[in-house]
Amino acid sequence: MDYILSILIFFPAFAALIGFLVKEDSIKAYGILVTAIEFILSIVMWINFDVQDSSMQFTQSFPIIPSYGINYLVGIDGISLFLVIMTTFMTMISLIGLSETKALKNLIITVLFLEMTMVGVFLALDAIIFYLFWELSLIPMLYIIGAWGGKLRVYAAIKFFLYTFFGSLIMLLGMLYLGYIYFQTTGNWSFNIQDWNMLILPFDLQLWLFIAFFAGFAIKVPMFPFHTWLPYAHGQAPTIGSVILAAVLLKMGTYGFVRFSLPLFPDASSYLVIPMAILALIAIVYTAMVAYAQEDMKQVIAYSSVSHMGVIILGIFALNVEGIAGAIFLMISHGIVSGALFMLVGVIYDRRHTKQIEEFGGLAKVMPKYATIFAVILMASVGLPLTIGFVGEFLSLLGFFKISPTLTLIAGLTIILGAVYMLVMYKKSFFGEITKEENKKLLDLNKKELMALIPLVALVILLGVYPKPILEPANNTVSKMIEIMHAKIVTQEAQIRLLDANSINGAQK
Repeated sequence: MDYILSILIFFPAFAALIGFLVKEDSIKAYGILVTAIEFILSIVMWINFDVQDSSMQFTQSFPIIPSYGINYLVGIDGISLFLVIMTTFMTMISLIGLSETKALKNLIITVLFLEMTMVGVFLALDAIIFYLFWELSLIPMLYIIGAWGGKLRVYAAIKFFLYTFFGSLIMLLGMLYLGYIYFQTTGNWSFNIQDWNMLILPFDLQLWLFIAFFAGFAIKVPMFPFHTWLPYAHGQAPTIGSVILAAVLLKMGTYGFVRFSLPLFPDASSYLVIPMAILALIAIVYTAMVAYAQEDMKQVIAYSSVSHMGVIILGIFALNVEGIAGAIFLMISHGIVSGALFMLVGVIYDRRHTKQIEEFGGLAKVMPKYATIFAVILMASVGLPLTIGFVGEFLSLLGFFKISPTLTLIAGLTIILGAVYMLVMYKKSFFGEITKEENKKLLDLNKKELMALIPLVALVILLGVYPKPILEPANNTVSKMIEIMHAKIVTQEAQIRLLDANSINGAQK
C-alpha cells in the first residue's frame, strides 16, 4: 500500500498513453476497463484506510526542487477519501453510459488524462503540486467542451478556461507568498500544506491571503457572482463533459476551502462567515429562481448545481463539525445526483436531439423505466428524507443554524424553490398527453444505460438510509482540523494580548 496513491494518480495517464495503440472499435471497452480498475484500486485503498486515524495516511514524498521546498507529496484523510472514490466511480459510470461516437478514441484518452488530474488535486499535499494538477485539469475539459460540444462550444470552452485560469493565477500568487512567509518564519522553504498549518499569521495577512485563495476556489465552485461561466459550459458540453464537470470539477473549489482556507486562515475565515453566507444565500435564491425560468432541461440542472453548491458553502463556513462534515457529504451526494441528472438528460437528448422542456410530455407512458429512475434521482436532488441529498443538506443547515438561525431559515425556505422548479420540470416532461408524434416512438432505457444508472440509484438510496461510511471518517478528520483552527485562534489572541500589554507597560515607563 506504500504506493497506492501514486498508482491511483498516474495509472489513468499511463493507460491513456497505451490507448493510442488500441483499435478504434475496442477503445470504449478499454476505457471502461481502465476506469473500472482505477475504481477497484480506490476501493482497495478505502478497505485499508484506518477510519479512526484522523491524520494523513498512505503518504509518499520525494524531492522535486528541494532548495525551495517543493516536493512530490501525496496523502489522504477523511476529507479527501470519498472525493477520490467518487471521482473514480463517476468517471467509470460516465464511460459506461457514453453514447458519443465522434472521435471516440480521442475523447476516451482525454477523459483518462482528466481523471489523473482530478485524483491528483484531492491527493496532493504540496501546494505547488496541487496547483499543477488544478491547472492541468483545465486542458482536458477545455478540449472536451471545445471539440464535442454544441454550436457555441468554442465560446463556452474559452469562457470556462479564462474564468478559472485567471482566478487560479491569483491563488498561485497567494501560494508563493505563503511559501515566502514560511521561509521568513523558519529559515526554510516549504510548500507542504501540513507545514503551513503550523504558521500563526497576523489577521491582516490572513485576510489578504484568504482573498487570494478565494479567487481560485470561488470561481471553480462557482460562487455568485462568478457563476456565469457554468451555464454556458454545461449547456454546450457533451453529456460526459457535463457529468464530470458537475460531479467532480466543481467540488475541487469547495474542497479547496476546506483543505486550505479554513485551517490556514482561521481568523479570516471566522471574520468572513457572514459575508460568505450572504454570497451563498444569493446563489441559492437567485439561481433557483433563474432555474425555474429556464426552458432547457439541461439549463435547469446547471443552475440547480449553483444553488446546491451554495448550501455546501454554508456548511463549510459554519466552522463546526456538523456543518463541515455535512458539506463534505453534500459534495459526494451532489456529485452523484447531479452527474445522474445530466446523464438522464443526455439519454433523452440522444433520442430527440432537443433539451427543450416544451418538446416533451407524457414520457412516463412510453419510457416508464426512465421516468422511474428520473423520479428517484430528482427526489434526491430536492433533499427528500431517506435519500442521499437529505443528509448533507440537513447537516449543513444544522451546522450553520448554530451561527445564524435567521440566515439558516432563509436558506431552508429557499431550498423549497428547488423542489418547485424540479417538480414543475418533471410534471411538464413526464405527465400529461403526448403532444409530439416523435415522443410516441421513443425507446425506453437500454442495457447500457441501465448499467450506468442503476448503481447511481442504489447509492442514492443506500447512502440516504445509512450515511455512516462517509460521515465517520469525515467527522474524525474535521474534528481534528477544528481543534487546530481553535488552537491557532487562541494563540493569535494570546499574542495580541501580550503585544497590547507590552505596549501599555512601555507607555507607562
